Amino acid sequence: MKKYILHSIKNIVTAIVVTLFFSCNNNFDEVQKVGVLQNGPVGEAVDLDLDYTEFKEDTVKLITNLLSPKMLDYSNRNFAFSEFPEGVELIIFDDNGYKTTITSNYAIVYSDTDIIDLRGDVKIASHQKDTLFTEQLYYNQKLEWAFTNEPFLLKSLTSNLKGIGFDSDKNLKEPQVLESSGDFEVEN
Repeated sequence: MKKYILHSIKNIVTAIVVTLFFSCNNNFDEVQKVGVLQNGPVGEAVDLDLDYTEFKEDTVKLITNLLSPKMLDYSNRNFAFSEFPEGVELIIFDDNGYKTTITSNYAIVYSDTDIIDLRGDVKIASHQKDTLFTEQLYYNQKLEWAFTNEPFLLKSLTSNLKGIGFDSDKNLKEPQVLESSGDFEVEN
């Protein structure tokens, strides 16, 4: 009798283990999909037209206008950012209402540092008709400062400057150049 009960328990345990073993599936594809969803954007905007304004003394002043066909929001990451995979146009207004326009084919805005990484046919056009061309440019929103270590071309009404490595304010009035060639005159 004791052998019979022991034998029955072994059979039941074996049946449960076999059932559990065959009921498990290889869901590696499903596990990968979960990882992709966690790494994907938490939001997406299309035909973006964003105005950043400032309210002073009963008046509203337009500071910046951001235009883009598409924005992806990755604020779910440890180092949050927004991606503009189809390009961006950033129009910055100074205190006198003059505008500087920055365009590129691709951009990333890092939320924690206020740095914009612009790539592909980057162009800065100031209201004084100075225009900077490069393939990659960083723009610090807090300092209103642009910089690159890539080759660039700076065209003005009177001269051109080619070089590698460029730093300047948003109006291109305080340029600092690492290597240059051209007929450019810097005012002090």
